[in-house]
Amino acid sequence: MDYLAIINAYYPSENDLRRILLTHSRSVADRCQKIARKHPELRLDTEFLEEAAMLHDIGIFCCNAPSIQCFGTEPYICHGLIGGRLLREKGLVRHAQVCERHTGTGLSRDQILSQNLPLPLDGQYEPDTLEEQVVCYADKFYSKTHLDMERTVEQTARSLEKFGEAGLKRFFQWVDMFE
Repeated sequence: MDYLAIINAYYPSENDLRRILLTHSRSVADRCQKIARKHPELRLDTEFLEEAAMLHDIGIFCCNAPSIQCFGTEPYICHGLIGGRLLREKGLVRHAQVCERHTGTGLSRDQILSQNLPLPLDGQYEPDTLEEQVVCYADKFYSKTHLDMERTVEQTARSLEKFGEAGLKRFFQWVDMFE
């Protein structure tokens, strides 16, 4: 699958948003590949990891996040759901699931309800497969506003504290698995 052709379909112009998407996604993909090399016992699908990491944020252009050059109308929290829809339309169900399940360390139904998030309650927003978990984990180390920075495990954990103990616990389980 040519993930760059998909990116080109939604981000055809050389501009700041495309640069942000490609730079961030490349960082995430590289970390995913590093994890796969370090842990052959996990038998990760490295081709899928590469594609999914490069496409996990494909829906950001529809969202309103001016600090990262996104001038759409949807809330940023919906970028995974939007990306999932775009990729499902192309028959890429596994890739769509990565989009939908990479926010935070995953979003539970309780989090959606308690935080009144604009996401359908019948969706699955927590990473399930190992590949989904690896992309979700790798994504946490890279910001779209500071493209040249890679967070440490400690910095990443601090950035996740505000989302609750369950997500932090999941993150540290991933640290144990992937580092």
